[in-house]
Amino acid sequence: MIKKAHTIVWMVIFVLVLAGCSEKTTEKGSTEKGDEKITLTFMHLWPAGSSKQHNMIVNEIIKEFEEQNPNVKVKQEILENEQYKNKLKVLGASNELPDIGMTWAAGFLEPYAKGGLFAPLDDLLDGGLRNNFVSGTTEPYALDGKTYALPLELNITPIYYNKGIFEKYNLEAPKTYEEFKRVVQVLVDNGVSPIALGNKDRWTGSMWYMYLADRIGGADTLKNAINGSGTFEDPSLVQAAEEIQQLVKMKAFIKGFNGLSNDEAKAEFTNEKAAMYLMGTWDLPQFTTNEDVPKEFREKVGFFKFPTVEGGKGNIDSWVGGPGVGLFVSENSKHKEEAKQFVKFFVEKWGERSVTRAGVIPATKVNTENVDLPQMYIDVLNELANASNITLFADVQMNPEAAQTHLNLIQSLFGESITPEQFAKQHQEVLSSTR
Repeated sequence: MIKKAHTIVWMVIFVLVLAGCSEKTTEKGSTEKGDEKITLTFMHLWPAGSSKQHNMIVNEIIKEFEEQNPNVKVKQEILENEQYKNKLKVLGASNELPDIGMTWAAGFLEPYAKGGLFAPLDDLLDGGLRNNFVSGTTEPYALDGKTYALPLELNITPIYYNKGIFEKYNLEAPKTYEEFKRVVQVLVDNGVSPIALGNKDRWTGSMWYMYLADRIGGADTLKNAINGSGTFEDPSLVQAAEEIQQLVKMKAFIKGFNGLSNDEAKAEFTNEKAAMYLMGTWDLPQFTTNEDVPKEFREKVGFFKFPTVEGGKGNIDSWVGGPGVGLFVSENSKHKEEAKQFVKFFVEKWGERSVTRAGVIPATKVNTENVDLPQMYIDVLNELANASNITLFADVQMNPEAAQTHLNLIQSLFGESITPEQFAKQHQEVLSSTR
């Protein structure tokens, strides 16, 4: 997805781990016979300045790992986002990746996995970690049946709503799409903008389309259309496009939505000029703990799951979203097994701490009885633990050319300049031609 928030900027970490071995080495990944320390490299982009809480948690976890593994020394290298990406390419090309690092999912990971640079981590999942993860979070890191990284972060997209506006018009959070459309109509009839949407950024509208595709066609229809095992001209995907244009005709979205940025749309919701706002959980702090947002407004914000469509195949516990960065292990690490053990340790320690101290929604399940958080965080975490599926953002699933076409077509669909049938046909053409 194009830049969605500081958490969906898919950040990156390199991890250096020391694990005991029995042969002589020097500096990077080196070991002496006996109990001499070994050093593995850990590279990440959570500097103490701009990512203070993340950085503190990383250092804590490393310290604990080293205490439990006295023959291991973890050495960090910390880079900014773009520096990290560039260095990863250079190190990959020269076959000198760090022992442990970070990657984004799907298209970003693919060349490294196909090039044999990342080690498969399915043994960690099968060794007891699999049940720790929220359903659907590890799949975006898999290629040809093997998992090449383990995610640390996760974002899903609920519909936030203003409980004060809903109460004023005797409305309740809808569970079915028919109920949702009745809510929209009541708000329109009373001169209230139902939905804040800044579709100038396009990925914002894509999420509305994805949810309708999911609820009508089921969790796999859109995925299959993108990966080529299905078609974008599937009737349920055409119907989802029809429903988008029906919402436009109902005046469900704020005036001028196709020319507004997401930040401009969010301001309409925050200023209580719109009743609903579909956005990722990276905005949870905005509606809970951010002191720059009036407390009176924050206390009015609730959320609900995207409603089910009558006759549709979708499940209300299926979400649109995606994981953030994930940890990888270099296939060519001299201490691959020790590096894997560090990854396992990091994943197990990261979850609860990242929520309570950095406001991160982790990819692993969190026992909410153990954490002190705003209620909305707890409610989202509980929903995640029960998620039946998480569908990765459509443009992230696609190759770059198809993704740009998708985003352009989304804006055209919302602008009613193409028909639902044309929308589906043009998607299918670009997907077929770029595979």
